[in-house]
Amino acid sequence: MDSPTSRLLRGFLEPCLLALLECGADYGLSLTRRLDAAGLENVPGGSLYPALTRLERRGLLATTTRPSDSGPARKYYALTDAGRIELAARRAEWRAFRSAVSAILEGEAASRRRAVPAHAAAEAHS
Repeated sequence: MDSPTSRLLRGFLEPCLLALLECGADYGLSLTRRLDAAGLENVPGGSLYPALTRLERRGLLATTTRPSDSGPARKYYALTDAGRIELAARRAEWRAFRSAVSAILEGEAASRRRAVPAHAAAEAHS
């Protein structure tokens, strides 16, 4: 079943991963746990790993393999310089998007529209 979190996360998983990797390299299961701890629970591996692969193919992440104390070696993902630039751009996009959606959901857009005289609003649409 499609949860509200998974529906909302579709467009935001990649920038969230870039942000989580901003402070250093990490591996898939750890990233899943960090997403969960942030409130984005139950992000399936079928979403996480393809997103990481897409970011790597675009040159936004670099990978290394490191030994693990608790099993096979782990693939670690780290931001590249291009990944840092992309993260900055996605943060700017997020701020603009968040502001617009908040204005609509909180009724601010309707308040602004009512503040415009009716004849000015009609002229704007003609």
